Amino acid sequence: MILILSANNDFTTNEVIKWLHILDKKYIRVHEFELFEIKVMDKKILLKSQRNSFYIDDINSVWFRRGGIKFNRLQFQHDSVNKIMNETQFCLEDYVIKKLESKKHINKQSNNRTNKLLILEKAVAVGLEVPAYFLADNTDHVNLGKTITKSISENIIVKSAFDDFDGILYTSIVDKQEDEVFFPTFFQEKIEKAFEIRCFYLNGKVWSCAIFSQNDEQTKLDNRIYNYGKPNRTVRYTLPPEIHHKMCILMTELDYNCGSIDFIKSIDGKFYFLEVNPVGQFLGISDICNYALEKEIADYL
Repeated sequence: MILILSANNDFTTNEVIKWLHILDKKYIRVHEFELFEIKVMDKKILLKSQRNSFYIDDINSVWFRRGGIKFNRLQFQHDSVNKIMNETQFCLEDYVIKKLESKKHINKQSNNRTNKLLILEKAVAVGLEVPAYFLADNTDHVNLGKTITKSISENIIVKSAFDDFDGILYTSIVDKQEDEVFFPTFFQEKIEKAFEIRCFYLNGKVWSCAIFSQNDEQTKLDNRIYNYGKPNRTVRYTLPPEIHHKMCILMTELDYNCGSIDFIKSIDGKFYFLEVNPVGQFLGISDICNYALEKEIADYL
């Protein structure tokens, strides 16, 4: 049995599940709002929510896509009892998560948060080129027009930023000085790119595509500012062996066996690592480049 941990409206999960049906693989899908109780029946651990019920021994593989297993923790009136039982329940919850992660898996609930700063440091350590970056709370040492800024955190969606829709934090060029001190912010050298490269990594295999976003002023700085009227040209691409090798080392160091990785190739021919997202989107390159990555994931599970 396959255990899928995902958001209830995640389209990517739906596409993979279509292949599971075709391959006649049985699965359980856990949504992000479910709360599980840990029970024991016939000396076996049973997880039970309002939607699902399963023995962890019956799970053969796990795909952590979004959300995760969440538990309904019991509370007790007596403070001392509550403290002891909180620790006890944590031990059980931790055991369940680690037991599931010991099975064949795609990514882990316990390792799902990314830290841009730590990832960039590790990328440098394995020998990948990374555009020069720094943190600052002012623009005194920022090279205007040649420096970009982007979010430190993995969450780029600003819920209800406007009356009728959410906001998105895009990459921006710093083109003016700020008079006031602000919250520590991520700044990075702007690289003149020939094209961008989006890779999808799964357990040592890599599928890549080149995105010619620099040919359009709207997408030149950040290809996520899509031009639906004139989409970027996107083609299959093969990374140089040494870049592929270093990327695989990085993913091993990060303990990610799946993820979307972004590079740019500069106009002088260098490959620069930008970021990795273990739960990043991949349907775009799967469709455009005919990689059928949804089937790859279904096959692996």
